Amino acid sequence: MSIFTIADLHLALGIDKPMDVFGGRWSNYMEKLKDNWISNVSEKDTVIIPGDVSWATYIDSAYEDFRFIEDLPGKKVISKGNHDYWWTTSSKLNKYLTENNFSTISFMHNNAFELEGVGVCGTRGWKGPGEDDFKKDDEKIYKREIERLELSVKAALKLELSRMLVFMHYPPVTVKSPMTGFIDIMRKYEIKECYYGHLHGEGIKGAIEGEYEGINLKLVSSDYLNFKPFKII
Repeated sequence: MSIFTIADLHLALGIDKPMDVFGGRWSNYMEKLKDNWISNVSEKDTVIIPGDVSWATYIDSAYEDFRFIEDLPGKKVISKGNHDYWWTTSSKLNKYLTENNFSTISFMHNNAFELEGVGVCGTRGWKGPGEDDFKKDDEKIYKREIERLELSVKAALKLELSRMLVFMHYPPVTVKSPMTGFIDIMRKYEIKECYYGHLHGEGIKGAIEGEYEGINLKLVSSDYLNFKPFKII
């Protein structure tokens, strides 16, 4: 019974959205993902997917993508990414799972999970204040996402577990934003591990990994992992 993670599946089974325009690594990416997942993940395992799951705009248009995920081995915990336009309220998301008999999928949104004696929490995140394209409108979203992270961490703390894992879609820190509220929250609650996605192609070169302010950071975007879920435990 293991815990894996992989972000940025960018599934497009219900719409025409070719990803190979973002580089040759994305050629036949859904087939690569399926083969690697089946080869490494068992029905007893859980895979955390921190954002950018489907290119669908509305939840009903995402059915084929969710069916694809449902049919893969193991349980899946999904959190929001910046391209998950289909994302709606927690009640509507859970109703959608029930109506379609998607029994292996759960959503992480202001909540937390206990998996294999480990606390799992997180949020989407947002670009940091030091980024060139950080505008006035971003400030509100940035602060709200910091609040969401703290809500999720507090939910995990109630589980009283010795190990805590944070999952974010956006990187919690970048070269241009060397300190963010996300890092502050993790330091405040002594979180030691954070897994994130969002970065692709040339952006991967700027990823910060390894120990940072006492937190072990790991990039898990699907193209960076060559579409193979990363085993944490």
